Amino acid sequence: MKSRFSLATLSLAAGLANAALPLPNPPWMPPPASSGAQKSSAPQQPNAQWSTLVGDLLYFYEAQRSGNLPSTNRVPWRNSSATSDGSDLGIDLTGGYYDAGDYIKCTYPMSWAMTSICWGAIDNGQGYDQAKQTPYLDDMLRWGLDWLIKAHPNPNTLVVQVGDGDIDNNYWGGDQHIATPRPSFVINATNPGTDAASSAAAAFAACSALYGSSTPLASGSTPASLRDPAYAQTLLTHANQLFSFATNTRFQTYQTAVPAVADVYASSGFHDDIVLASLFLALAGNSSSFFNLAETYYSNFSMTVTDTILNWDDKTPAIPVLFTQLLSQRQDISGGSQKDLNTWQGRAEQFFDRILNNKSRGYLTKGGLLYYDGDSNDASLNPALNIAMIMFRYAPLASSSQKTNDYQTFAKRQLDYALGKNPMNAPYVVGVNPNAPTNPHSAMASGGNDINNIDTNPVQTRNVIYGAVVGGPSPGDLFYDIRSDWVETEVALDYNAPFLTLAAMGVSKYSDDPFYTSLADGAYASVKPSGKPCDDAFPCGGSGLSRGATIAIAVIVTLVGLVLIGLLVRFFMLRRAKTGKLFV
Repeated sequence: MKSRFSLATLSLAAGLANAALPLPNPPWMPPPASSGAQKSSAPQQPNAQWSTLVGDLLYFYEAQRSGNLPSTNRVPWRNSSATSDGSDLGIDLTGGYYDAGDYIKCTYPMSWAMTSICWGAIDNGQGYDQAKQTPYLDDMLRWGLDWLIKAHPNPNTLVVQVGDGDIDNNYWGGDQHIATPRPSFVINATNPGTDAASSAAAAFAACSALYGSSTPLASGSTPASLRDPAYAQTLLTHANQLFSFATNTRFQTYQTAVPAVADVYASSGFHDDIVLASLFLALAGNSSSFFNLAETYYSNFSMTVTDTILNWDDKTPAIPVLFTQLLSQRQDISGGSQKDLNTWQGRAEQFFDRILNNKSRGYLTKGGLLYYDGDSNDASLNPALNIAMIMFRYAPLASSSQKTNDYQTFAKRQLDYALGKNPMNAPYVVGVNPNAPTNPHSAMASGGNDINNIDTNPVQTRNVIYGAVVGGPSPGDLFYDIRSDWVETEVALDYNAPFLTLAAMGVSKYSDDPFYTSLADGAYASVKPSGKPCDDAFPCGGSGLSRGATIAIAVIVTLVGLVLIGLLVRFFMLRRAKTGKLFV
């Protein structure tokens, strides 16, 4: 079928053929979980265990690939899949990543994941180089970015989702029989989505900065060795076009334009996306104009950074950190005003200090995990790891050495918690240690095909999805490791993103092993809770039916209810016909 976007697609996708770094031959492969229980004989830098963790976390993204898999595919149980994506629009939308434990592709959270990882590779790039994982970082980024290029076939069009959430939630099985149809959902000049377009612009710009420059954003750090000026320019072109699209059309959330995405990744606003995109465009294009525009937008939107969280939906806490980095490290862009630097340091430190001084909406669980009621309930590790990521990033720029130490100590505590220093003795990364989760909520990894018996079909998860970060424990620090408990065990692109940056930092910063090497084999089994959790997947310890089964039951109950109401109405109408009264 001839693409209705053919001319624009050809011009915008010109960067797809740029050369990537050659992959190792033989390929690097994740070691068995048992290797994560072996301590290093002596402190070493780079540390082999931290390097392996980086490799595992990158491997997860390869397991999430959609489309035609290359000959270099390292995941033996994955197949080419969803090879007709985009056919409803007449364009090629194959490739990219499946968002989580299912098979939809979602531009908005994936854009944040790409932004986060590229930003981290600018700050802690030497960690990837020292771990010898930079070729796989390059491969992973290009797989996502090249799909985003396809999803942006002309300046004022962006595909925001492929696959229907309701249809997808009713399918549980391997990648060869993915539920269809797989519709493509689009924002455009008629039906814009400010947040999604701005977020994609930020991803393109952040990654353009990574590929286009060797200038660090942190003192004593170097970006990963990924310099490719031609690819950087391609990414920057898309970033500029998407930012123009976002800011020169009607401001609105993307679910307003595309209601079908509201039940999947509904956005709460777009102010943060616009400002973050402006800052990364300033960095990628060496543009003081974009830096000044970011300040203007922040002021005009009356933005504040107080008690919000950091995730795919709200990037507000990242903004003062990036402002501070640019003011201190890129004075050619920001002007380097001491007054402005003090202002943005103050905003960043107010946010961090409220957390450290227990004045924030977030609080520490008994086991020490930073937790936000409402926001952490469906993925407890993600907000904590995102905060740890930006806290580590900011710490060297703090206004005092005491604050630097305090921020690093707190952030390390969150990282250690996720690596096994928690009441469950569980590192929450699949395959890194014998105590890691073994039942991730991943349709493709499970090996099962019975949506109503996810936990027992099969009893043991068939495929190890190495490097997958799970949702995390309950606010009581309990982790049940139940496959159908998507709240605790689902995997997702954005769950891995902050962990990847933190692990790369660990390679270059720590000579001691990650905490999990000190865990005795079986440590998790000795404290694993009995029964069921109380969360959205298992309402107060309930049946834990899959989301698909729950939807099906809800539909049936609704239909039965409508039938009963109809019968009652008919009954009373007949009574009224006989008696002349509606109620007797």
